[in-house]
Amino acid sequence: MMILAAIAALDDKNGSNKTSISKYIESKYGDLPAGHTALLTHHLARMKDTGELVFWKNNYMIPDPNAPPRRGRGRPPKPKVPLPPGSVPIPAKPRGRPPNDPDAPPKPVKPKPAATGSGRPRGRPRKIAHSMEDMNGTTTTRTVAMAES
Repeated sequence: MMILAAIAALDDKNGSNKTSISKYIESKYGDLPAGHTALLTHHLARMKDTGELVFWKNNYMIPDPNAPPRRGRGRPPKPKVPLPPGSVPIPAKPRGRPPNDPDAPPKPVKPKPAATGSGRPRGRPRKIAHSMEDMNGTTTTRTVAMAES
């Protein structure tokens, strides 16, 4: 009530900002609690959210009762087509995966097909552990000469 009275008393065509509302309340009502500015900010925000006040260009003003209501953000919902009288509305289809039936018989287990192909396992081959000689580089390479016939 104090806020609405302050805005009405200040009577500015562009509305009143938070500072002017606070100064008016302090001059009119005198002794105010220490958290007055925090309370004022909270109540202004709540009144703005409920539509009691309009916030425009950093000023608060009382909304015009003849003005059309302001539309929220985003795309407006599609208009719903009314059902003809006497018809039963179709229930909405449930979303998500249907639950398992506890009374249903268990599914038969399919035998896995035998591995056919190259005989090698799928995927990347495992690393081969090298011996210490290979790591040190001390192995000697031998070349064997083959006899020519």
